[in-house]
Amino acid sequence: MNLFEAIVIAIVEGLTEFLPISSTGHMIITEKLLGVPDSDFTKLFTVGIQLGAILAVVVLYWKKFLAPLKTGNLSFYFKLIVAVIPALALGFIFSDKIDAMLESSLTVAITMIAGGVVLLFIDNLFKAHTISEDEKISYPRAFIIGLWQCIAMIPGVSRSAASIIGGMQQKLTRKLAAEFSFFLAVPTMAAATGYKLLKGYNTISSGDLKLFAVGNIVAFIVAMLAIKFFIGFLQKHGFKLFGYYRIIGGLILLALIFTGYIK
Repeated sequence: MNLFEAIVIAIVEGLTEFLPISSTGHMIITEKLLGVPDSDFTKLFTVGIQLGAILAVVVLYWKKFLAPLKTGNLSFYFKLIVAVIPALALGFIFSDKIDAMLESSLTVAITMIAGGVVLLFIDNLFKAHTISEDEKISYPRAFIIGLWQCIAMIPGVSRSAASIIGGMQQKLTRKLAAEFSFFLAVPTMAAATGYKLLKGYNTISSGDLKLFAVGNIVAFIVAMLAIKFFIGFLQKHGFKLFGYYRIIGGLILLALIFTGYIK
């Protein structure tokens, strides 16, 4: 992987990580179009640059993350811990199987299309949005949203899509469901990314570290812009456009698979 490829992949990561369109699917298509070799470092890089995307959430919502420390009301943190427990437990138990599924481009294509169909109807499925503040999210609701997030362990589902749908099913407004999804991404992705980096850090060279640094900086900047865009767009237009986009992306991926361009 060269510097140009690292920057392009990081841009894709920053754009897609928090949108309900599957960052995994987009990474696969991008890497194949660029001709990036399917190596252990490539896999580690696509996971490692998530740290930049995580930092974007913390910076954009720094008041939300620091407020509990000032007030002494730590329920915000406790709710995130409760919500992340299902993903941590299942991720640890099925880590090898999840990695194996990541090798299946066909799985990603199918789940991208299926998720797109769901997003076409999600605004009509869950209309009773009565919770607009995170203080009103109960611990049981947080746990159920965490269960929904676990569906994203199937590559192509999109962690953002799964947790947002879970939030709306639990009567959160579209805006709050999206924001809680962002908050939940911090411990979830930090744990998953940290685990992968600890397992593979001894294979990283000094040149690889430079690519990691550049990738995280780019992913951080792009993710900040993507999050701001998504919140504004979501409040005005809902999820339907993202649904069509996922279906088109999934069909493109299927075409690349069946023409032999992607294995």
